[in-house]
Amino acid sequence: MQSLVRILRFTKELSGHYAAIITASVLTAVAALTVPFIIGSATDVVVETLAGDRSEADAIRTVLLLAGAFLAVELFSTAVSSVGGYVGDVMSARMREILSTRYYEKLLSLPQRYFDNELTGRIVSRLNRSITEVTSFAKSFANSFFTLLITTVAVLVISAWYAWPLAVLLLIVFPVYMWLTAITSKRWQRYEAVKNEDIDVAGGRFTEVVGQIKVVKSFVSELREHRVFSERYGRTVEATKKQSTHWHAMDALRRGVMAAIFFGVYAIIFTYTVRGIFSVGDMVLLVQLVAMARQPVTMMSFIVDSAQRAIAGSRDYFEVIELETVEDTPMFEQARVLTGARSTFVRDPHAPALVFENVTFGYDDDEAVLDGVSFTVARGERVALVGESGGGKTTLINLLLGLYPLRKGRIAVAGEDVATMSLYELRSRIGVVFQDSSLFSGTIRENIGYADESATEDAIIAAAKKANAWEFITRFSNGLDTVIGERGLKLSGGQKQRISVARAILKDPALLVLDEATSALDTRSERLVQAGLESLMADRTSLIIAHRMSTISTVDRIVTLKDGRVDEIGTPADLAMSGGIYAQLLALQNEGTRDAKKKLRGYGIER
Repeated sequence: MQSLVRILRFTKELSGHYAAIITASVLTAVAALTVPFIIGSATDVVVETLAGDRSEADAIRTVLLLAGAFLAVELFSTAVSSVGGYVGDVMSARMREILSTRYYEKLLSLPQRYFDNELTGRIVSRLNRSITEVTSFAKSFANSFFTLLITTVAVLVISAWYAWPLAVLLLIVFPVYMWLTAITSKRWQRYEAVKNEDIDVAGGRFTEVVGQIKVVKSFVSELREHRVFSERYGRTVEATKKQSTHWHAMDALRRGVMAAIFFGVYAIIFTYTVRGIFSVGDMVLLVQLVAMARQPVTMMSFIVDSAQRAIAGSRDYFEVIELETVEDTPMFEQARVLTGARSTFVRDPHAPALVFENVTFGYDDDEAVLDGVSFTVARGERVALVGESGGGKTTLINLLLGLYPLRKGRIAVAGEDVATMSLYELRSRIGVVFQDSSLFSGTIRENIGYADESATEDAIIAAAKKANAWEFITRFSNGLDTVIGERGLKLSGGQKQRISVARAILKDPALLVLDEATSALDTRSERLVQAGLESLMADRTSLIIAHRMSTISTVDRIVTLKDGRVDEIGTPADLAMSGGIYAQLLALQNEGTRDAKKKLRGYGIER
């Protein structure tokens, strides 16, 4: 129950909705409680008339008035419950909005390592399942609980007024039922946790497979993926069998106990009526009240079942919400920055554009990937990072973007320590062209404009032209409004990369980071993309993870990495004569043998 109370506190802005629903529930319950009295009174009038104790005309007038009272109560109850239902629907939708947006907000502010260790599908599944279960319970609870509570209390009070043994028996039903339910729920939650784990993993794999469907088909792995998916859901069926057996066995016990107690209740009512203690109208009234008392008890099973699901769901939800947020939240700071402000390095006009000073880093508790890396990049300089695959080149970029905290050392941009800068300020100054073009499923306009949502069409077109993308864009019938599909699947590799370059050009960053993605392109596409990159790098500080020898040879300086340390720093001409990594790469390129090409690929170099 503590989890459910926490949900209410977490959504305290809905307190007005809760109050309205509770008020509607109270009024509906009160209206429902008057019906047995109306019917009981009508029954007594009919009995008295048939016995000759009341005139027919008086009886007809009285029962018509009672029927009119019944109609008024029903109309009132219908109106109030409809209003309560409407408020409940809005409350449920608002709760989903609040929980979903706060979950999303939390995800956007979590450190990169969280996403490194989680399947995308599990993150999505947790959102859908947890919030659906919580909101479904909240809605049913708000609409039912207070009505059931008021009905229960009223029935106990009225029963005690007529005959205290009735109230005693009814009073026994609720604590016994709840005690048996409490015994049931602990094991139920254990089974539910097992099921949720399998469902989340299966959902995660499902999302991954859909995103990599070409790989699955090319390796003829459809049956294998289907088998693994089916096995996960098969385990949920087995867990459900055990869970359901336990639940329904306990439910049968609860119902058996309830039936025995209500046997005593009905025996008292009928016996008292036969003995003349109750009138026939009293009997009808009490029978209806007892029937109303049965409803809260039987409904308790549904409420408890939905509560257990909500508790399990809220536990998964709050596991994410409670995660430590190491980063600040750039999205909120971004809202405070004047639209259109351009990023320029003005902190220290004499400081280098970029400094890595004794940078040491390792993922989690693993051994260090980088150990004491130090080098400086001057303003307007182009510097290439060269080293074996897995040698830490991409990790340096991730650290520059503030995706992970350093173990030791310092990174400075324009003389300012990255650790003291807000992430928004830092990342708004850096433009990145990733090895994977990383496009979204919208239009070409949306993907280029992702760098600046306030950009005009002229600015977007200018960026596309500089990236050598405008020519192929105009060949589409919808031009900039062409929908490119998930991850840009309707575009060729070269087209996707040119859109990515245009996006970076539109951002107009002071510092550019290139993880060149030209190795998989044909010669013409590579030439067009490279021309776009040259336009992007013009008069701009650039840090390049190089995949082409031709790119490496045109930079101002090269930093070679070996075993997580800086091996050499120098111009291409200097390092060509040093006998180090770059000189070895040149020798391998000139050798041109199959073995030499294989060694080049070990450095991420194609040729």
